[in-house]
Amino acid sequence: MSEAVELYLQRLTAGDYGALLASFAGAPSIDDPIHGRLRGRVQVQRFMREHHVWLVERTVAVEPLRLTRNAERAVFEALLRLRHDGSNVELPVAIVGEPPADRVDAIRVYHSMWPLEGTHRVRAPLLRRDPSIVVGDIVGEYQRALASGDTDAIVATFEQDGYFREPAGGPYVFRGRAELWPFMYSLLSTGGIGLEYCTATDDGMACAIEFNAVRFGRELLEPQAGIAVYQRGRSGLLHAARIYDDVNVEALASRA
Repeated sequence: MSEAVELYLQRLTAGDYGALLASFAGAPSIDDPIHGRLRGRVQVQRFMREHHVWLVERTVAVEPLRLTRNAERAVFEALLRLRHDGSNVELPVAIVGEPPADRVDAIRVYHSMWPLEGTHRVRAPLLRRDPSIVVGDIVGEYQRALASGDTDAIVATFEQDGYFREPAGGPYVFRGRAELWPFMYSLLSTGGIGLEYCTATDDGMACAIEFNAVRFGRELLEPQAGIAVYQRGRSGLLHAARIYDDVNVEALASRA
């Protein structure tokens, strides 16, 4: 079971603080894009109350997307549909819990601030690089193409109707190779994107990689935390790549 991760957003929206606190095996630990690093019962309880009010004020509805899990952690993807500053907003969110059980040691939340603020926030690394992580099969091919800036190779890792979703979600989805190629070229034409792998959660159908983004083209970045989920199709190629970070790739691409 992975209730701590799968029900995190629903419990927070409902204000079920008791169940949220009980979902931690020890002292609660949450990393949140809006509220930052929260450690211990006092900080987490304050966060729960404040963020619950924030969610209720925006009439948030949680739409589950996918759960990816292995023996070490669970990654739950969802869409938050909310009313923010007079507009309907779709916010893609990924929740990571360790271990993948009803009670966890830590929860990490990933989403972009762009749909909420129209700007990006640099998010410092949450985890250290794990040099032992080796990514294989089609996900590994994608990673090699991403790092080297090979547009043709990265597009070839997708199924014909496969898609790439940017962190902002909504209209920022590129489906099919005719849309993927110009989008990937705009990102990679001056060089690849360098990632440090921190965790890899693979259930055979999807692989979720927590990372620190450290390079864009020839430009070294202040390391920034994120997670990407690569979902394989029946063909063995990628059906989807969904990214959850706040790296300002638009500005970086325009400067390159």
